[in-house]
Amino acid sequence: MRVLISVSDKTGVVAFAKELAALGAEILSTGGTHKVLEEAGMQVIGVSEITGFPECLDGRVKTLHPSIHGGILAMRDRESHMKQLADLGIAPIDVVVINLYPFKAAIAKPDATLATAIENIDIGGPTMLRSAAKNHKDVVVVCDPGDYGAIIEELRETGGISYESKYRLALKVFEHTAAYDAMIADYLRAEKNVPLPDNPTFTFEKIQNLRYGENPHQRAGYYREIGPWSGALVNAEQLHGKELSFNNINDANGALAVLREFDEPAVVAVKHANPCGVGSADDIFHAYRKAYDADPVSIFGGIVAANRVVDGRTAAEINKIFVEIVIAPGYTAEAETILKEKPNLRVLKLPDIEKKPPTGQIDIKKVDGGVLIQDIDTELYAASDLRVVTVKQPTEKELADLQFAMKVVKHVKSNAIVIARDRMTLGIGPGQTNRIGSAEIAIKGPGGDASSRELSGAVLASDAFFPFEDCVTAAAQAGITAIIQPGGSLRDGDSVRRADELGVAMVFTGVRHFKH
Repeated sequence: MRVLISVSDKTGVVAFAKELAALGAEILSTGGTHKVLEEAGMQVIGVSEITGFPECLDGRVKTLHPSIHGGILAMRDRESHMKQLADLGIAPIDVVVINLYPFKAAIAKPDATLATAIENIDIGGPTMLRSAAKNHKDVVVVCDPGDYGAIIEELRETGGISYESKYRLALKVFEHTAAYDAMIADYLRAEKNVPLPDNPTFTFEKIQNLRYGENPHQRAGYYREIGPWSGALVNAEQLHGKELSFNNINDANGALAVLREFDEPAVVAVKHANPCGVGSADDIFHAYRKAYDADPVSIFGGIVAANRVVDGRTAAEINKIFVEIVIAPGYTAEAETILKEKPNLRVLKLPDIEKKPPTGQIDIKKVDGGVLIQDIDTELYAASDLRVVTVKQPTEKELADLQFAMKVVKHVKSNAIVIARDRMTLGIGPGQTNRIGSAEIAIKGPGGDASSRELSGAVLASDAFFPFEDCVTAAAQAGITAIIQPGGSLRDGDSVRRADELGVAMVFTGVRHFKH
């Protein structure tokens, strides 16, 4: 058995090589790996001794040689291949143990440069891995130190490696090299901020298998991007509670998206991917009270996200009801103790919770047979672009509430309507097939009874324009005094005239926020 070992990650490699040698293997190696194995007292043959050619170009060229790739790629059951090896004086290589230059670690460093990244692009490693994986019927290929133990165990028990094991290892190699190349392409694309590439590539690392997906009959896993920004959910630390589920993760991600709209203390409650209560205040306790009071029914079993450290008083208030997750930048010792009283409550800590996604982040939606890719929606509106289109001008307080409502409605499934007052949502109408339906839901509120609601002086935000004047009429009848919407309908004039007739202020933003 002839084994070629050349690894950047030297975890466990000495012990693995010694086990192979004890089983009768002849070890070939290069560069740093050769040195490490020799220093461990092993007999190792240098690749240059096999190729008859020295390593050159600062180690860039060492294994790219027929004496190496011929030994890997020769098909053992093809007589012509084996005759050619014999004629050329090339010995077969039976096991290839390779892992690649640490490109991910190189680009993760704060001082990483393009030159550093390029120098950490492996050439010979992927080539040998792919050669061995292609010829996996005859060659065992290993790219993960985590497989060393299983390989030694199988060799000891059976004297060889089964085809099933070889196939599994080869598949892992092609996944590994594909991810490696995708990571390089992603990095180079980001360096020049290349939008919408012709052949986009994405790579992710599995964090964990999930119990199931949206429903128990669906399989699911949780994956991390390479180098996600510090405020991303994937960087949250779970301090307590049950394992996160697929729906937990999806809902928590939605809660964070809303939360990032706010600089002041804010709390967002999310249920089934829609915000159900949002409040902001001068401190996190009162922000939570607003988010709870906004919809004390829907918050039950939901996600609570806060953009300030949660204190004991706030934690005690949260603990009065059942919620699935609490996520915040931190917790006082008292708050953590209180929240941990509930064994199943998932408590997540994300110190950089307020950090917004960097430029170039994209949104990907899977459709049958393909994907849709777009920039993420980072805009709200520019204050300079606001247009008051009615006779009545909104007051400063109404303008503040209109902005608050627009921050929330941006993240509600379209058609979306949000009613707010005093930095607190009063009604959220998500995802109806017509806009008046969403408005009616928002007006009725959590109790579903518009007649019992006091909405005098509240404001209304719409994620897209009004195609008819019906939403204006319904809003005014409920006591709403100001409306914010993008405008842009052919029938904008109808809505504006109706608002003037009813004494409602209306503001156009010029920015639509559909969320499907």
